[in-house]
Amino acid sequence: MDNIHLLVILYAGVAHALEADHILAVSNIVSRRKAVLPALKDGIFWGLGHTSTIVLIGVIVLVFKTSISENTFSYFEAGVGLMMVIVAVMRLTKFYSERQLTYSGQIMHGADGPGTEVFLSSGIEDRNLHKVSYGIGLIHGLAGSGALVMLAVTQFNEVNAGMLYLLLYGLGSVAGMALVSGLFSIPFSRRLVNSPILRTILVIISSGICIFYGAYVVYENLK
Repeated sequence: MDNIHLLVILYAGVAHALEADHILAVSNIVSRRKAVLPALKDGIFWGLGHTSTIVLIGVIVLVFKTSISENTFSYFEAGVGLMMVIVAVMRLTKFYSERQLTYSGQIMHGADGPGTEVFLSSGIEDRNLHKVSYGIGLIHGLAGSGALVMLAVTQFNEVNAGMLYLLLYGLGSVAGMALVSGLFSIPFSRRLVNSPILRTILVIISSGICIFYGAYVVYENLK
């Protein structure tokens, strides 16, 4: 593969990260962040999870010459839709809990007292979001790996070339999701959104769209 082919593959990976189901799922993760840098890391972990699954499927198909039926990948797609619904519902539940906890802190210490920040910094900021992002990427990789691996099989005669293609594609998806996560976290950042009402509206809208789109994906792949 020459440099042009390598750039095209990387670009395809970046473009893949911009698909609606990826953006909706990750937006429900990064909406918990109050700064851009942690959201960028969420995107990187999502991309790494996505790449891990694609490479694993690639090894199974390219190296071990194992075929996977098209129906199987349809079930994978449905699983992604279900995951999107679950992630969005969990986001709404978490957001409601945060609101209740913050309100309790304001009552105990006053609206501008130290209690609010104590509650926010200790319980609300989820330090395991990177792991969640990686898990979401793993599942998304299952859904998107079918056509991708088949393309590698048909376009490249050598296993090494096919695996290189998948790795480069995965690298592009890592870069793409880092970019998307950073951009989508900006509307939810504390510096930009000081209004609790506006923040609530943004969370409800992003989660609601994710639920409806996820349900649509499930229906389309199981009907």
